[in-house]
Amino acid sequence: MRVIIAAAGTGGHINPGIAIANKIMEKEPDSKVVFIGTDRGLENDLVPRAGYELKRIDAYGIQRKLTIQNFKNLYATYKSINVAKKILEEEKPDVVIGTGGYICVPVVIAAKKLNIPVVLHESNAFPGIAVKLFKKKADKILVGFKEAKDRLKDANNVIVTGNPIKIKRIELTENEKRKIKTDLGLNKEMFTVLAFGGSQGARSINRSLIEIIVNKKNKDYQIIWAAGPEQYKKIQEKLEELNMDINNIENVKIVPYIYNMEEVMNASDLVICRSGAMTITEIACTGKPAIFIPYPYATENHQEYNAKVLESAGAAKIILDKDLNSEILSRTILRIVQNKEELKNMSEMALKKYIPDVEEKIYDEIQGLLK
Repeated sequence: MRVIIAAAGTGGHINPGIAIANKIMEKEPDSKVVFIGTDRGLENDLVPRAGYELKRIDAYGIQRKLTIQNFKNLYATYKSINVAKKILEEEKPDVVIGTGGYICVPVVIAAKKLNIPVVLHESNAFPGIAVKLFKKKADKILVGFKEAKDRLKDANNVIVTGNPIKIKRIELTENEKRKIKTDLGLNKEMFTVLAFGGSQGARSINRSLIEIIVNKKNKDYQIIWAAGPEQYKKIQEKLEELNMDINNIENVKIVPYIYNMEEVMNASDLVICRSGAMTITEIACTGKPAIFIPYPYATENHQEYNAKVLESAGAAKIILDKDLNSEILSRTILRIVQNKEELKNMSEMALKKYIPDVEEKIYDEIQGLLK
């Protein structure tokens, strides 16, 4: 199979593309997969690191306002259609796969000009502009959530496959959970809250957690907190001003980044985080009760729509970023910590929302199209 994958910008677009590529190569080792991205996004790191060739075009997301820069970006994206067309003519793919975002626009237009089959994958519960734009032109649209399908009622061939993710459920024994906590320098028996805001951290979450720690509101639970490399230094300085050592806080472990996130998430009892599509899917897969603080500036507010997928199922709580403070966060945590029955129900409801064998389903849909 010869495949072009259009994926650019953030890990939420690129990682699903890599997961799809890996499944294709696993099933058909003689395949050739080439990515199309830009010279600006995370694809420049993630795609070569995954072992795939990356070809670049000059495409941009379009802002909904009249500016000279926006017109320049629009013109550059329009010109990139021909560049994408040349790449497709050289590579002669059997199928073009787009994982959402602005990069899909020139690549899908080029593919349709050349009569190459197009498969789109939408990871968010609220479909993005690119997917909505091509909902009747794509040969298949694969979605991560049923809620996305419900919002694409007039689209052709929408199939719920789920989202491909890195972090999966591990059936840890109690001894294994205790060891993971001990290795982190935490109490092996204590209720454990995992907090993170993505690879760069989240300032509003960090701010509220600092106040919880400083005021010692976490006596009934311990926190493993991935603050993000940039935010970690600022938190360290803030705690030093309060005569607190970041490496020596009771019931708290603060780190810049968690490298063994799969183990730590599976060993934790509750998760506090943003609500990107991949994170939501990982929470469902691991069956972890969650408190979501959706990123308020996400395109079309898609993080709030993602969070509602698990909240409406009874698996999560949502605190909007504008409402977030240490008092509300502390109260929400304690309510869950102190209610073991609710904790159990939230976990069960999360697991019910997970769709298994995602990569296999996506591969089968691609194969079905080509046959």
